[in-house]
Amino acid sequence: MQYLDTSVVVASLTNEVASGSVRAWLTAQSAGSVLISDWVVTEVSSALSMKIRTGALPIERRSTKLAYFRQIVGESLTLLPVTPPHFHTAALLADQHHLGLRAGDALHLAIASGVGARLCTLDRRLANAATEIGASVLLLS
Repeated sequence: MQYLDTSVVVASLTNEVASGSVRAWLTAQSAGSVLISDWVVTEVSSALSMKIRTGALPIERRSTKLAYFRQIVGESLTLLPVTPPHFHTAALLADQHHLGLRAGDALHLAIASGVGARLCTLDRRLANAATEIGASVLLLS
C-alpha cells in the first residue's frame, strides 16, 4: 500500500516541476493500492487556494481541479479517516524536535505508518524523518 502526502497529490493536479514524473508514477499504481487521508483532502483545498493567491492557478481552474480530485478519490484512491490515535502519534513525532516535522507532516507520517503503508512524498525533510523512525518511504522527484 502507498500513502500519498499532499505534495504528491497537488503535483498530480497542477503544473509543478515534478508533475510529469508524479503522474507517470501514479498511472503505474494499481487501483485500490493508493491511500490518502481526510487530512489530504483538507490540505489539497488549502494548497489550491494558496496557488490562486500567488497567481500560480487561475481562479476559474480551481473548481475543475477539485472536481477531478474528487473523481479520482472516488474511483481509484482509498480514503482513510483521521482518528484521535493518529493525532496522538503525530504529537509524539512532533515532540522529537530533531526530526524537524511540522504538525501536518507528522500527521501524514502517523497515518501512513499506522496502516503499514509506504509514505510517498516530494518533501525531503518528511522523507528523512520517516527514514529516521524506520518507516517505509518513497521520495518521488
